Amino acid sequence: MSAIHKRIYAAMKQEFKLLKVIIRDYTPTEYSYEPEVGNRRAKQSDYDNVDVIPVSDPNAATMSQKVVQYQAVMQMAAQSPQIYDQVELNKQMLEVLGVKNINKLIPSSDDQTPKDPVSENMNIINGKPVKAFIYQDHQAHIQVHMTAMQDPKILQMVGQNPQAGAIQAAAMAHINEHVAFEYRKQLEEQLGVPLPKPDETLPEDIEFELSKVMAEAAKKLAAKSASEVQQEQVQQQQQDPILQMQQQELQLKAQEVQIKAQKTQADIQLDQAKLELEKVKIESQERIEGARIGAKTVFDKEKLQADQLAEGTRLGMENIYKNKDLEIRNQKTRKNTDQLKE
Repeated sequence: MSAIHKRIYAAMKQEFKLLKVIIRDYTPTEYSYEPEVGNRRAKQSDYDNVDVIPVSDPNAATMSQKVVQYQAVMQMAAQSPQIYDQVELNKQMLEVLGVKNINKLIPSSDDQTPKDPVSENMNIINGKPVKAFIYQDHQAHIQVHMTAMQDPKILQMVGQNPQAGAIQAAAMAHINEHVAFEYRKQLEEQLGVPLPKPDETLPEDIEFELSKVMAEAAKKLAAKSASEVQQEQVQQQQQDPILQMQQQELQLKAQEVQIKAQKTQADIQLDQAKLELEKVKIESQERIEGARIGAKTVFDKEKLQADQLAEGTRLGMENIYKNKDLEIRNQKTRKNTDQLKE
């Protein structure tokens, strides 16, 4: 923007101020109608409380500059479409260009009427706006929309469209509307009472208390949803033939592991029994050897004693014989001696 445009804007602002003073001072001092607030004599004081300024924007003095600005904004919106209202942006661009009947060119979602899910799919594919309404069967709508998005033929045909990305984004945005309404419906069922309208402004104290109740209901709803999802996963797994085969293989492997473990345990017990038997055998052999050695010791002792007794008896007999023989010899000697004396 040039300095000339700024000076023109400032001069117009000053001129409007002068016109305001002239109207205040040189027109009737009372309103020609009864105001909703105050009285009719408040006309002059009202002019003291307001300023009259130009409605033009000095930062976009020409149409070309406005178009350049909006083109820059549209480029930014193309990079981050999730944070921009594309419909409103295009409407403002058409207003800058001076196009008439903009609402007919770009119909707003606020002007939409409730439609069945198939008609909504048709509008999404044709690039027309769609809108979800709070009283619709959102689960049915979501199912129809998701089925259409996963249909191979539709995916193939839409994929060849240059606007495929925009169609997919519009479909997901509309599905999200139904998801949000369905979540609201389930939360109302959890609470047992209807919630205030989405655009209704609540007093601070009611909103504060309602938020606490919603927090508890949201926890219960999340737990319920998690349980339902887990049950669905289990049912799907039970119905999946490949998964069933995998489970059977796992069961067979588990049985093999269990059999191997049982066999290993039996082998260990058998080895322990062998060790116990060997231990008993060794202990028995040790007892037998000990008894044999003890018996031999006793036998040797008794034999020694018997030998000693026999030897003592023999020696005693020999002494007796020797003494008897000596006695006989002595008798013979005495007899011979007596004979010689005679």
